[in-house]
Amino acid sequence: MTDHALATLPPPRKLWVRAVLMLLMCLAFQIDPWVLIVVALLQLGFALFAQEPNPRLQAFGRSVGRYLAQIAGFVSFATETLPFPFSDWPAADL
Repeated sequence: MTDHALATLPPPRKLWVRAVLMLLMCLAFQIDPWVLIVVALLQLGFALFAQEPNPRLQAFGRSVGRYLAQIAGFVSFATETLPFPFSDWPAADL
């Protein structure tokens, strides 16, 4: 690596700041399964009455799953990228 490349790297985050962010992400990780349960119940209703699942809820459910994976990656130190609301909501497309 050159000196120029080293100068462009972002500075490492302080450990106590990361700990606070990890606690916030763990709180979000505890709330999100309830959102997923509501989506599942709504999808069950659509399947019962409309005989097919709602495509918008399918996409939202996929994005919630990706969000949970992003949180798990951040709190386990697998990535330094902060999940939503510090970055964009994950896309639902495959």
